Amino acid sequence: MQTVLTIVPVMSNSYFEFKRFRIEQQGCSMKVGTDGVLLGAWFRLEPGMSVLDIGTGTGLVAIMAAQRGAGSVTAVEIDESAAAQASANAAASEWGAVIQVVNADVSTFRPGLKFDRIVCNPPYFRDSLRCPDAGRNTARHNDSLSFETLMECAALMLAPAGRLSVVIPADAVETLLKCAAVQGLGLSRRTDVVTVAGKTPKRSLVELSMDGGLDAGHDILCMFGADGKATAEYAALVRDFYLKF
Repeated sequence: MQTVLTIVPVMSNSYFEFKRFRIEQQGCSMKVGTDGVLLGAWFRLEPGMSVLDIGTGTGLVAIMAAQRGAGSVTAVEIDESAAAQASANAAASEWGAVIQVVNADVSTFRPGLKFDRIVCNPPYFRDSLRCPDAGRNTARHNDSLSFETLMECAALMLAPAGRLSVVIPADAVETLLKCAAVQGLGLSRRTDVVTVAGKTPKRSLVELSMDGGLDAGHDILCMFGADGKATAEYAALVRDFYLKF
C-alpha cells in the first residue's frame, strides 16, 4: 500500500528543517542524510531510557532520540567542530536539557554508567580514496571507528538488556556480525532498506544485544514505489520528523 505523500524538506547547504527542530550544519563535514533519519526513527526506544549516540555529527539522531522520549542522551563526537555544532543544535531544540554532547574519542570515553540504547551511524568506507577534507575523511572512513572498536565500546557500555542499533551498507552486515560475536553480541533485529521498489537493498538497519537471536527478525523497508511516491511504511516511520508527512 502506498501514500500520495512525498518528502518536501526545507533545507539549504547550511541547515535542514524538521518538524520540531532545525539542524544547522555549517560546522559539520557530513551533512544531514537519509541514513541518520532512518536510524533515529527505527531503533527501539521506550520513554525514559538512556541513550548513547556514538559519532553524533550534527546531533541529528541524538535530538530525534530526545524527541521520542529518551530520559537522557549522551552524544559523543570526535571532531571538535562537529561537536560544537551538535551542542548548539541540541541547545536550540526543545530537549536541550536532556542532551549532553561530549567532544571525545569513544574508544577512550568512559562515562561510568551503562546505557539502555546505543546508536551509531558509523564510518563505513574501507581502503578507499581519501578526499582533501580531513573532517569528511574522519566521518566517512572506518579507520576512525572500526566495527571492532564499536563492538568493544558497546560491550563495555551497554546495560544488560541494552540494544545497539546501527545503519550500515547492506553488504557489510556479515562483517559487522562477526565482529559483534567476538564481544558476545548477537543479532536481534534487521531491516534492509530499499530506496525504490524492485531495487537491491543498499543499507541495513541492524540491532544487536547480548541476548541476540531470541527475537531476531529480518524484514525489508521499501522507501518509494516505482511511481516515486513514498510507501505507507516509510511515511509511518518518519512522519514525526520530516516536513509534509
